[in-house]
Amino acid sequence: MIEQALEEALAQCRLNRSEFSELMVRLLDYGVICRDESVIETTLYDRFQRCEQLVREWLAPLGLRLQHDSRFQFIRVYPPGAEVPGLPDQEEPHHGGFRARLSQQEVAAILALRVEYDKALREGQVDESGCAALSLEALELGMRNLLRMSLPDKHAERKNLLKKLRQLRLVQFSSEEVETSAEVWLRVRPTIAHFVSESVLRQLIDNDIPSTSSEEKYDAAEEEKPSERITPEVEDHSLFESEAAS
Repeated sequence: MIEQALEEALAQCRLNRSEFSELMVRLLDYGVICRDESVIETTLYDRFQRCEQLVREWLAPLGLRLQHDSRFQFIRVYPPGAEVPGLPDQEEPHHGGFRARLSQQEVAAILALRVEYDKALREGQVDESGCAALSLEALELGMRNLLRMSLPDKHAERKNLLKKLRQLRLVQFSSEEVETSAEVWLRVRPTIAHFVSESVLRQLIDNDIPSTSSEEKYDAAEEEKPSERITPEVEDHSLFESEAAS
């Protein structure tokens, strides 16, 4: 009965079961699809547009919610209980089995990216795709100023961190720059504004982020008493976690 209904729905979308399966597996595996990331994701995003309602209907019974930004052409799946921009919070408790687990340094880098992107947005320093350019050096300064943390010292660990940020579709960068240890420039996607909630950004601001230049901020931070850390003390954390979750 379910299979028959699926076949009928797919026929209306002009898709076969294999194409629908490929789309769903990729979406649930990566959690996000950005049209400008690759040829594969361009194909999958265009396919999604033909069957968006069907995808939503299949995700809903699992408690998963989907965000589709047609302006910047990306789709992201949120686990049960997560805060979703533009949607009311779910009241049912969840244990976080679907949540993305991030290390302290990954969380710190993502928070710094969010603040730097917000700054670029206010200053109009974004391109037609809504992306902002940020050097790796500026990202590290942002992490130090905001959270008294830094990027990994080892090249391999730093490379893995950047790969994680790209996997989450928060940044784009040249792999050649990373491999050759040249000056790395990141293209911060507008997805960062949806990935980190406004409440987290307000928490950063309420902790008195210095407003001076990057160099001055870091020098002053060395002399001041460290502020309360916003990143978790444990190494296993999720930015998807809702405020109401324990």
